[in-house]
Amino acid sequence: MEKLSRRSLLARSSLPLLMADSADKAQAAPRKLKVVVVGAHVDDPQSGCGGTIARYADLAHDVVALSLTRGDSESIAASLHMPPQELAAKRYADAQRSCDLLHCRFVALHYINRGTEVTMARYKEFGEALLDQKPDIVFTHWPIDTHPDHRAASLLTYDAWLRGGKKFPLYFYEVELGQQTQDFWPTHYVDISEVAERKKSAAYANALTVEGWWPLHEQMQRSRGNERGCKFAEAFNRHPQSPAEPALP
Repeated sequence: MEKLSRRSLLARSSLPLLMADSADKAQAAPRKLKVVVVGAHVDDPQSGCGGTIARYADLAHDVVALSLTRGDSESIAASLHMPPQELAAKRYADAQRSCDLLHCRFVALHYINRGTEVTMARYKEFGEALLDQKPDIVFTHWPIDTHPDHRAASLLTYDAWLRGGKKFPLYFYEVELGQQTQDFWPTHYVDISEVAERKKSAAYANALTVEGWWPLHEQMQRSRGNERGCKFAEAFNRHPQSPAEPALP
């Protein structure tokens, strides 16, 4: 068995889809992919995968940010002295603007913040919603995040992947620099240096919550960039039973 060094791991751990050189791109147009990023809350796909979303979108792929919830949060509403319905409407609209900046589509389901259930009925319901998107690649939360909605989103996505026959690559992403994502070991990195400012602009479109999480994410992407050998990067853990990643021709 080949022995893996830290250097060899990093050298081959960037997503192939995003690392094709200009000569390869000139030979043939890439196949348009459907990329789905699942998040528990309306700002999760952008915070955990915003740079990667932008990279895929810039390559003309169809990217969907899929949120389980629609912006509701009793704790945030209470801290802002805002009616819950008003908060949900504002966060939903902010999330749409955030996704517009990243050039992806925003889709929100009807689940409730901190009330997201993991049941057989939910497995079936969410599995149908995700597989109806006909994804070529899916990203979701790390399954042992501290937030219960993150764990639910991860398990619902994992079950859908199993139900779909493991036909698309499944990647897990991290959030909030070890405070929410625990014991995360990257297998793949995406260099987001060229789109980092756009990710930041998209983050700040989530005006009501961004100050609580952006500094942690900025520090995290600098740290991952240092590991990858670039300025900014996002890190992912690829499920080992995933099929080979879609590659640019």
